[in-house]
Amino acid sequence: MLRKAQIHDVKEIQKLLATYASRGDMLSRSLSELYEALRDFYIVEEGGKLAGTAALHIVWEDLAEIRSVAVAEDVGRRGIGTRVVQACIDEARELGLKRVFCLTYKPDFFSRFGFRIVDKSQLPHKVWGDCMKCVKFPDCDEIAMIMDLG
Repeated sequence: MLRKAQIHDVKEIQKLLATYASRGDMLSRSLSELYEALRDFYIVEEGGKLAGTAALHIVWEDLAEIRSVAVAEDVGRRGIGTRVVQACIDEARELGLKRVFCLTYKPDFFSRFGFRIVDKSQLPHKVWGDCMKCVKFPDCDEIAMIMDLG
């Protein structure tokens, strides 16, 4: 079941994100950050368990980021990532945003939605606030991708 995240999901979202953060695949998120951003998150729940998540974070009047995309390893390759990312894209369109971007190690996944690779310098400086918390900053090896929503 795809739905917006609720308060009782936050600790499970943090646990799922921490799995990938511990490998350097994404930034970890504190409980405080997750509670503050709760309304950004979509989740897929299967059998009462969190199967996947993604968030749509609005950056500016015409730009949002799709972030914190994670799928539980035991349910991978079943379209869960696709469902949560598509939900974020659909909401961005409904809100009237013109573009969404992501920073990713999985460009093939995002290209299926219509994202294209761009140089990180094409993204506004405001985007880099979270990056300063990353151990890889300023030598980030994530790939910047953007999608025009039309």
